[in-house]
Amino acid sequence: MKKTSLSGRILAALGRALSRLFNVGIPLKFVLIALLLCTGGAIFITRSTIIKNVGGKADYAEAMRYIEIKDIVEENYIDPVNRESMGFSAATAMISGLGDKWSAYMSPDEYKTYQLSASNEYSGIGMSIIKDANSGGFQITSINSGSPAHTAGLNSGMVIVSVDEEDVTSLDADTFRTLVRSKQNTKFKVGTSNGDSYEVNCAATYVNPVSYRLEKTEAGYVKIDNFEAGSGQAAIDAVEDLLNQGASAFVIDLRGNPGGLVNELKTFLDYLLPSGDLFVSVDKSGKEQVYDSNSICLDMPMCVLVNGETFSEAEIFAAVMQEYDWATIMGEPTTGKTRTQQIIEVSDGSAIRLSTHSFLTPNRVDISLNGVVPDSIVYNSDPSTVGTTEGTTGSSSGTGSSSNDEQLMAALKMLSQTSF
Repeated sequence: MKKTSLSGRILAALGRALSRLFNVGIPLKFVLIALLLCTGGAIFITRSTIIKNVGGKADYAEAMRYIEIKDIVEENYIDPVNRESMGFSAATAMISGLGDKWSAYMSPDEYKTYQLSASNEYSGIGMSIIKDANSGGFQITSINSGSPAHTAGLNSGMVIVSVDEEDVTSLDADTFRTLVRSKQNTKFKVGTSNGDSYEVNCAATYVNPVSYRLEKTEAGYVKIDNFEAGSGQAAIDAVEDLLNQGASAFVIDLRGNPGGLVNELKTFLDYLLPSGDLFVSVDKSGKEQVYDSNSICLDMPMCVLVNGETFSEAEIFAAVMQEYDWATIMGEPTTGKTRTQQIIEVSDGSAIRLSTHSFLTPNRVDISLNGVVPDSIVYNSDPSTVGTTEGTTGSSSGTGSSSNDEQLMAALKMLSQTSF
């Protein structure tokens, strides 16, 4: 009698059990085929589900490569492996691989530190805030004594849910700060979660970011420290006053200007430039928000001074003036900080600070790639001399002019030769 193996006897018993269960005679080979088909189908469905969940075959292959590398390291590396640390390093490398110095990955601990740091950054009215998880508003964590927020009666612990009756509970912290910054030279109302309303008066503490003077070469010098609230109109007022004083040309000094609010930039550019596109904000899909100008403009010799600390909206200003051929750009190359970033939280408590929009010139040039390269590159021997002098002595011809600010001197000399 032919002996059967243990596995064969088990399968035969399984076949007989299934046959009795369904009261039909099913040969063993068909039982095995059915089992194989069910197992294969289950594996196929499972694998398809996994591939679908990770985003497709390409993402699945990348995930499997990461797992394979992790397994190789764990099995062969001589020292103990910290899997969590290795995972965070991999995530950091992914964002770093974008080649965008303004984007970054933050581990859960790093993100918590960032949130605490961000909450301690005063929003512009003398208070620090943090997002309130319950209401979606912004809880005040501290108040600066004597600040507009303190004078208005706001206190730590209050939760802000509206600004000038505009609901802010859907905003992130950065967007909320930008909204408050736009109110810095005005009076506005803040609504709290308990239904109370407070009027905040920023006009009394507003510091004008624009200073100006008429140089002895008859060029108007306009220094814009930032493009925060009110700067656009303040720059226009400065130019108008200098025109009344007899200015025949203009130096617009943006050295050390960190940028600010897009609408303030648009206000001043619209005043200076003729009809047409001023600049464009574009997202990943290519959707554009176009900022344009009317036909009224100021057509006079101009020079814009920039340096390595000219950022964001100030860089856009210089790039647009250069592309319109409306001013000579002079000084040092800028950095290209013209992308806007968004904080995106990850499910494990970490977060990504990711560039999601970029500003383009009217010709759709992305200056974040190389910054603004001046038409005339001039360096100061002593960088501390920027904006510290009263400019020049001498006449409109530029003769006998003297100043320690070599970049300003070069601009005034150039304008004195083109103005008359």
